[in-house]
Amino acid sequence: MSQIIMKNYGLVSIIMPCYNNASVLAQAIESVINQSYTNWELLVINDCSKDNSCEVIQYYVAQDNRVRYFETDTPSGSPSLPRNIGIANSTGSYIAFLDSDDMWLPDKLEEQLLFMERHGYAFVYSNYEKITWNGERHNRIVKVKPSSSYGDILRSCSIPCLTVLLKKEIVASTRFRKTPKEDYVFWLEILKKGTIAFNTNKVQALYRESLKSRSGNKFKMIKEQWYVIRNIERVPLIQAGLFIGVYAIKGLAKYLR
Repeated sequence: MSQIIMKNYGLVSIIMPCYNNASVLAQAIESVINQSYTNWELLVINDCSKDNSCEVIQYYVAQDNRVRYFETDTPSGSPSLPRNIGIANSTGSYIAFLDSDDMWLPDKLEEQLLFMERHGYAFVYSNYEKITWNGERHNRIVKVKPSSSYGDILRSCSIPCLTVLLKKEIVASTRFRKTPKEDYVFWLEILKKGTIAFNTNKVQALYRESLKSRSGNKFKMIKEQWYVIRNIERVPLIQAGLFIGVYAIKGLAKYLR
C-alpha cells in the first residue's frame, strides 16, 4: 500500500470500550498504533475495570498523544455507554470501533479509506479471522456479505463491529442503546436511513474468541435476535419467523468455522 501511505484522508476516531481486559488490552492498542495510516485518535473508555486496565491505558496515553483516556462513573454492564462516550468526545471525520480484546491488521484503516474514496462509500466493513484467546491463528476466516442494506441485516447481520469504518456524518445523532445486540441495533438505525454498507472483501481484523463472550451462547443470541426484530423493528410475526430461521442457519455455519 506504499502508493497511498502519505495521503491524508482525515482524522479517524477509534472507539475502544474496556472492561477487565488488561491481559490482552496492550495488543489491541498496539494494533492501532501499528496502523500504516497514522492520522487517528484512539478513545479508550474504561468501564470501571477491576483489574489493572487503567494502568495499561495510562501507559499508552503517556507514550502517544493520539491515545485518549475516558472512564464511566459506574460499571455500565455493556459496551453501549462507553461507545457513546467515545462518539460524544470524538473529533474525527470517520468513526471505527475496536473492542479491547480484538486486533486490527496493520493496513486496516489505510485499505478501508482508499476503498471508501474510490467508490464514494460512507460505511464499510470487512471479513475477519477468528483467533484463540491466546492469540493463536489457524486461518479460520469468516467471510461476510459483499454489501448490507437495512433489509439484508433484518434477515441476518453480516457487519462485524471490529471491522467497521464509517463517516461520522451518517452517524449524526444515532447512539448505541442499552439493549440486546446493541451494535446490531446501531447498524439498523443507520441503514434504515437509506445507507448501504459495503465489504472490502479483505481480512482486516482478528476476532479473539473467549468462553466468556456473549456470543458463546447461541440460543441466547437467537432469543436476542428475535427481540430486536420483533420488539424494536416491529417485523410482522410470520416474516420475523422466516428471518429468524435464516439467522439461525447462517449463525451455525459461521460459528462452525
